[in-house]
Amino acid sequence: MNLTTRNLGSVLKWILRKTLRVFLYFLAFILLYLIIGFILSRISTSKELSKDQTIEIFVLFNGVHTDVVMPYTNKVKNWKRTFPSSNTRGTNTDFNWVAVGWGDKGFYLDTPTWGDLTFKTATKAAFGLSTAAVHATLYKNMGESETAKSIRISKEQYKLLVKYIDAHVRKSKLGLSQNISTNAVYGDDDAFYESRGIYSMFHTCNTWANGALKACKQRACLWTWNSSSILRLHEK
Repeated sequence: MNLTTRNLGSVLKWILRKTLRVFLYFLAFILLYLIIGFILSRISTSKELSKDQTIEIFVLFNGVHTDVVMPYTNKVKNWKRTFPSSNTRGTNTDFNWVAVGWGDKGFYLDTPTWGDLTFKTATKAAFGLSTAAVHATLYKNMGESETAKSIRISKEQYKLLVKYIDAHVRKSKLGLSQNISTNAVYGDDDAFYESRGIYSMFHTCNTWANGALKACKQRACLWTWNSSSILRLHEK
């Protein structure tokens, strides 16, 4: 009996040591992730200067997420075909701007508030076990504010931005964007679409938006997972 008790105690101590070791490894990993993220977000890429800065875009922040805002239609790209207002639940069709974001599909559709976040959704998102979605919001007006920063780019730079964003929109065999039928929309003027790419803690919604700025050769972080680092670069 005493031998069994001692054996059981040894097993429990072994389990406790292993659990503590795993926990410490996890904390060390998170700390390293945050430190590297902080350093890389403080290193910025340079902006390509151009005389032809005729197109205005915006980066839009909500405190957690970053969207890229573009003209709804111009001579370079007609986003009305990709993100038609008919896919929104509203009746308004008079829009001039489209804000595009990218992120984990589970977060977008199953987590309307932080209170709805589950361990399963968070784990799948963090480790790239879920699919992604594109979120498009239509606006009548858009202007400079604390949460919307204006950037003027050239026609050629805008073409690069369009290529980057369009490549993340999953298309049907007919070349059409695939609207996601859901009640998880945030308002009357937004919709979700199937997307290419995989969300993870190394490629977040803000990493994607930062990549959009890199694609059109604007100031961006070398790498970042958060929106505040991008906002810092474009505050005037």
